[in-house]
Amino acid sequence: MLFDVARPDAAGRVTARALLRALGWTPGLALHVDVVTGAILITPAAHGAHVVGTREELPLSAAARHLCGIAPGEPVLLAALPRRNRIVVHPSHTITAVLADLHARILGEPS
Repeated sequence: MLFDVARPDAAGRVTARALLRALGWTPGLALHVDVVTGAILITPAAHGAHVVGTREELPLSAAARHLCGIAPGEPVLLAALPRRNRIVVHPSHTITAVLADLHARILGEPS
């Protein structure tokens, strides 16, 4: 698994050059963007409605951002899964909750 952090621009695009290159995804590749369990799942799809941008950016649709509570400029964690050929985009509030729980357990405090 490979990670990167990005901030969506006003149009919902995030730059992810290192992850895209690791997956072999090139500009123009058709993508399917879906929301699964509060995260955005991006997969290559022959007839996908979205494409990898010319500047090696991923499109996060407005509907997907809304469903996940992602605002423009808010950091997101991108997780590339090379063996599965997909990227999962996690909103910062999800990462904050997971880390708060983990840190509480590490420090022996109630979460």
